[in-house]
Amino acid sequence: MGRQRKRVVNSEAAPLPRKDEKPSAFHRKEKKKKVDIGKVFINISIGLCIFSLIWFFYALYMRSSLAKRVVTLHPSPSVLDANSSSAKVSPERFWGSYRPQVYFGMKTRSPRSIVTGMMWMRQFSDMDVNLRHTCEQGDRLQGYGWLMHDGITFGVQEIRDNDFTLTTEFVKRMGGGHGGDWTWRITAKQHSSAPQAPVISLMFYAAADTQGSLEAHVEERNRLASITGFSEELGNFKITFRKPVTGELSSAKYASYNYLQTVSPGLEKLTDIVKHSLNHRFVYSLPSGEKRHYIAVDTYKPPHQQNQQKPADTRKESDFVVHQVTVQTPFQIEILFESGSFHNRPNQLVGSIMTQELEKRKAEFDAKFERTFGLENKGFNQAHIKFGKAALSNMLGGMGYFYGQAVVQSVYNEYPLLYPEGALFTAVPSRSFFPRGFLWDEGFHQLLLSKWDPQVTREAIAHWIDLMNMEGWIPREQILGDEARSKVPAEFVVQRNENANPPTLFLALQELIEQLSAHPDKASFQPTLPFLRRLFPRLKTWFEWYNTTQTGPLPNSYRWRGRDKDTNLFLNPKTLTSGLDDYPRASHPSADERHVDLHCWMALSSGIMASVARLLGEPYQDYELSHQVLSDNNLLNELHWSEQLRAFSDFGNHTQAVSLQQEKVYVPPGQPRHQFPVARLVRSVRRAPKLQYVNALGYVSLFPFLLHILQPDSPKLEHIFRDMRDSNKLWTPYGLRSISKADPLYMKRNTEHDAPYWRGPVWININFLAVRALHYYSNTEGPYQEKAAALYEELRTNIINNVYRQYVETGYIWEQYNDSTGRGQGSHPFTGWSALTVLMMAEQY
Repeated sequence: MGRQRKRVVNSEAAPLPRKDEKPSAFHRKEKKKKVDIGKVFINISIGLCIFSLIWFFYALYMRSSLAKRVVTLHPSPSVLDANSSSAKVSPERFWGSYRPQVYFGMKTRSPRSIVTGMMWMRQFSDMDVNLRHTCEQGDRLQGYGWLMHDGITFGVQEIRDNDFTLTTEFVKRMGGGHGGDWTWRITAKQHSSAPQAPVISLMFYAAADTQGSLEAHVEERNRLASITGFSEELGNFKITFRKPVTGELSSAKYASYNYLQTVSPGLEKLTDIVKHSLNHRFVYSLPSGEKRHYIAVDTYKPPHQQNQQKPADTRKESDFVVHQVTVQTPFQIEILFESGSFHNRPNQLVGSIMTQELEKRKAEFDAKFERTFGLENKGFNQAHIKFGKAALSNMLGGMGYFYGQAVVQSVYNEYPLLYPEGALFTAVPSRSFFPRGFLWDEGFHQLLLSKWDPQVTREAIAHWIDLMNMEGWIPREQILGDEARSKVPAEFVVQRNENANPPTLFLALQELIEQLSAHPDKASFQPTLPFLRRLFPRLKTWFEWYNTTQTGPLPNSYRWRGRDKDTNLFLNPKTLTSGLDDYPRASHPSADERHVDLHCWMALSSGIMASVARLLGEPYQDYELSHQVLSDNNLLNELHWSEQLRAFSDFGNHTQAVSLQQEKVYVPPGQPRHQFPVARLVRSVRRAPKLQYVNALGYVSLFPFLLHILQPDSPKLEHIFRDMRDSNKLWTPYGLRSISKADPLYMKRNTEHDAPYWRGPVWININFLAVRALHYYSNTEGPYQEKAAALYEELRTNIINNVYRQYVETGYIWEQYNDSTGRGQGSHPFTGWSALTVLMMAEQY
């Protein structure tokens, strides 16, 4: 028992301490476990905070980095050397009529040029002040434009204003190290219908653009005899104002003189400064003996703006000097610019010396024009040839040199940014309405200019491509400098980096390549190869930018970005980026869209990229493969052929059941109506949109034909030719209308304020592509060769005859032509792509 008890005691007593120990160990473990989990949570929280902070700062850095990309220029070497436009490198092109926005003016191809120009006004007219300076459609001139201009050495322009005509001529002479001398001659003649000889004031001016200085030299109390000046680009120079001469070439006895010497805060202010300086206190003695008060420049006092805080203008004020001469028609005046570094000039470029020089240049121009375009050889009469020369000359005389900063924005920028400063040497679509660079217009411009002077084309393309940012984007509308910006509505100033424009510069590059291939030994074409070599790194990035940012929802499909977002206000939201503005696309913009014109532009571009790469010995296989895929007619049919329309079409979220209706504005009973918003026209959608072909027949439907994507034996050509020739669809006696007459949106307003633009009128650039394509298919073996040849002759004749007839009747080449009457309409003069009529006359495609 004792053992048993002992065993029991031992058996009971021994575990007790273990029992006591077990709970305490367990609690310790539990506690430790809790502590460990807490630490883990704390560590995780700290880790998450650190990660979040890192991510936050990384996101900030990335956003900042992405935000900067839009204003970071492409890293590869510029196509143009920094001083390529300088007087030392390019003396013969340094001075020029590079101010297309004014009726007559010259400047140098330099960032801060001394600018010269002319203003004029008729004295004793019904309108008190009718000052002319910048090209304005509101001036209602009977016609103005260059009759002859070779792009380098001389130009002859005619300006018809009411009852008199001004002929402005200039000629340049090389010498010295600063671009040489030049002389202007202005001849004023009254029209035979004028009841009495008009008295006209001509105002010639020079203005410094933030650098350089001008000094006025006055004789006979108030006659500005000359201006001397200095600038970095020009060195010392002198501008001499010769006295006017009458028809008998004797000194004009009855001329009155005035001058203005002041400062200007910017070139866009010159007109306003002159207007605010005008005074009626001066007396003019007419040849009849009668004395009358006339208007002339006097002292300038900036207009006082009451109760208005003037924002601080950080720009440097610059010298501005004006010489006014008032004289009765007819008369002639010469202004002479002489470079201080031209030490061995044989004589002054004035009087009979200038006349001889001008006649020599005119003869050279005539010979080169016939050599280049052969219009006389083609049987055109002298009146048609004169028109052709004017069309070419206006494009050459419309070349501008701009310098400044564009305003741009990306999705990563809260506010617009200033693009790096840059220069642009480019033709402009219209001196009055669009005196600046437009990306897709320039490709068409250079098709004509490359025939006349391939160096101009190389320089213009290089200037455009040098404005590319690191992403490969080029702002599609170039508004460089205050003078250019002053002509642009605010809503069009900011350029967004997701927005493209048709890459028509590839058409001009194709022309340069063909010139070089056909005439490899010709001196004017030989610089093309080194030019392409410098261009190629940027060209690759540009092509890749299109190929990645403008892709569509399906493989090898494409979609224009930048369509108007506010579908409620537009009958059909615009696609400005396509160049065709209000041309009907899918009614409800979405990411599901496929655009046939962009597909064709990419097919064309990939083929030209392959040609350039092959010519340079660079890898070309990827471009060639892209070209083969995008040119595959089966793929084109699959993506864009509408069986219902029997035509190529866009695809997207679309309904045709739309119209503009008066907005309903609720006015509570008894409340005055004028306190509530004015009722607008807004879009009414009667049937919900669905994914389908857009089925709008017009220019977009023609693109596979226009850019030669269709095979010559494609049965689709038969449908295209049938639709083109149908006068109820696209055919008119004046060219192809932009959209079928049977389309629901034909000639429909897009908003209450937006008249139809690409919804019926005849546009010359697309008609040029159509004539060019018909010429191609008529010279390529296939079942539709004869049909193409017949259409070619008829369409080409219609376009040439109408553009010429409207020029003779109205004095202008126009932006577009009415599809019912053929009458010119839109902006004028429009000697951008409408001047391609010359190439149709010459049959050079």
